[in-house]
Amino acid sequence: MDIPIPIPALATEPRFTQRLREHLEAGQLLDKRYQLQEVAGGHVALPVLEEKLSLLSLPQDIPCGLVHIQDPIPSRTLRRRTPAQRLRDELRRLLGESWSEELERDVPRAWQRHGDLVLLSENSLRAAPWEQLGQVLWETVASALGARRLARRGRVLPGGMRTPSVTLLLGQDPWVEHVDNGIRYTFDVTKCMFSPGNITEKLRVASLPCAGEVLVDLYAGIGYFTLPYLVHAAAAFAHACEWNSHAVEALRRNLVLNGVQDRCRVHHGDSRELELRDVADRVNLGLIPSSEEGWPVACRVLRKATGGVLHIHHNVEALPAGSSPDAEAQHPAEHGGKEKQRGRIRPEWKRWAEATASRIQELLAELHEQSWSTSILHIEVVKSYAPHVHHLVLDLECRPTLPTEPTASSPSTPDPTGP
Repeated sequence: MDIPIPIPALATEPRFTQRLREHLEAGQLLDKRYQLQEVAGGHVALPVLEEKLSLLSLPQDIPCGLVHIQDPIPSRTLRRRTPAQRLRDELRRLLGESWSEELERDVPRAWQRHGDLVLLSENSLRAAPWEQLGQVLWETVASALGARRLARRGRVLPGGMRTPSVTLLLGQDPWVEHVDNGIRYTFDVTKCMFSPGNITEKLRVASLPCAGEVLVDLYAGIGYFTLPYLVHAAAAFAHACEWNSHAVEALRRNLVLNGVQDRCRVHHGDSRELELRDVADRVNLGLIPSSEEGWPVACRVLRKATGGVLHIHHNVEALPAGSSPDAEAQHPAEHGGKEKQRGRIRPEWKRWAEATASRIQELLAELHEQSWSTSILHIEVVKSYAPHVHHLVLDLECRPTLPTEPTASSPSTPDPTGP
């Protein structure tokens, strides 16, 4: 629980309140962040700005005295401010006359919140005057945003692990908890990434009909998609593959947190070396900018007799909508050819989906030594990743093709290897 900080105020008799208020407002000394409050002796206390106490002169014609309000009540205006406005106002008060337009541009307007930890963006509060404030700066920011811990993002470290560079600014414990759609995720914010931009895809995954199915998640991370499949989509079992040891630790904790640890096997290592075969009804390939290196593995783990569905993530570049005569195309047919009018897709997206379906069909035929068919069920637009680049997910149904019955006009060919 936060301990209220006493604030200075001038106390006077109720009949002098309005005159004292006008006096303080004229000198820009009234602290409008707090309400006037009744104090001992039936007097009324008017908050004054602490940083301007040195300029305060007591009016000779109004009986008053300096007091401290132990439990100040925020004004209605203060309560209506957005968190970004509150942060700006608190920092402006902290800096006083040193405030400038340059510093105001450096104040963050958005951030990520994970429980009681706020994660600031990489370029927030980098100007030299901020650094000179030391720890009081971070305490002020945390207080304004209602947080107990504070961290700031850096650049993602190079390499395939996608390890963030995050610095704790206030607090000691880097483990946080985040709740999405009723699913609890815990992770070390300095070691693992969490993308709130994928929430629409996590919600979609949670609604898929997966009862009784076995899932293979080739890029599980901390369980971004593994958990929605198990918790909400009712998958019977999941194989979760991840090579980042920090993410694996978080994944194991999250499986326990959500009570599904008995329905998941974690495979720690490079998913390209996964030894599973012929087990999956559904495979999630949630890696961007491309999951293409995992396509052969995905084809290998699909059930050979019945096939299944692949969810293939990819970043696809497209021209701005309307920049060419065929800038839009109808959404592909979904689920057995029934057209869903869920908007339009761009030609580049459709061409990528068709090329991917064709390549997957070839891989399946090569791996299983029989014919397969692939069908585009759906193309989901997750988010805009960069100008004219979108994160897409292709739902691709893959089924083995049954051999045709021999007819008089097309006799069967004897197996050269014998019966």
